[in-house]
Amino acid sequence: MEPIIRIQSLFKSYGSKQVLNNISLDIFPGQVIGYIGPNGAGKSTTVKILCGLLPDFEGSVTVKGISLREDPLSVKRIIGYVPELAELYEVLTAAEFLELVAGLYEIPPDTAQTRIHRMLNALGLEANMHQRMDTFSKGMRQKVLLISGLIHNPDILILDEPLSGLDANSVIIIKELISKLAAEGKTIFYCSHMMDVVEKVSDRIVLINNGVIVADGSFASLQQSQGQGSLENIFAQLTASKSLHDAAASLVSAFGNETATTPDINE
Repeated sequence: MEPIIRIQSLFKSYGSKQVLNNISLDIFPGQVIGYIGPNGAGKSTTVKILCGLLPDFEGSVTVKGISLREDPLSVKRIIGYVPELAELYEVLTAAEFLELVAGLYEIPPDTAQTRIHRMLNALGLEANMHQRMDTFSKGMRQKVLLISGLIHNPDILILDEPLSGLDANSVIIIKELISKLAAEGKTIFYCSHMMDVVEKVSDRIVLINNGVIVADGSFASLQQSQGQGSLENIFAQLTASKSLHDAAASLVSAFGNETATTPDINE
């Protein structure tokens, strides 16, 4: 099977700071990739490159055989991107915003209307579809953002902290959605700090630290190589520069040497 995404010798720096250092990955149709790492590891930079938002990089990225560098627009057409935070033109209603997105993907109006109604209904927003989004909660905005990334039925879905602001029922729906899309052959590239969710939904986990891949495999294979335990424990073993327990204790002890003083009310 040919990889649907091939990343070869990917480097990216901001000035003198090297953010990605020789990243190479082959990702195949139907895989759910959990792409994890500490803050500043290079996750968001990788995502922005894959989505064609950062054209200035070294190395090669191809999506379905299309060079991202040579034809970024064609790549964008087959990728759905759900960022953690995005501007949603909040003076528009949910329906108007999604109609705008559908038009950008050249989806026929009748098809777009059917998808918009069905997807808003599935996420409990059909009653709010003609309501301006500046009245929406963060979770409601996140649902609209998710629909906008799915509306063109992309082969590849890139999710960057997609559960941010969602309630427990919506989180369950998104987990099920990921499984069903993968079963249909869609490829999911999932970035999150929620280790328990990554552990459950991913069939392959890629751990990046300081711009370098430090682990790549199924959760079971990571357990075998790093010792039994949760993904959270494995993550800590591979990325923490010092004991996290010691770090927590140091934070608490920061107050230990303070001398409590009581003001004299007679002064």
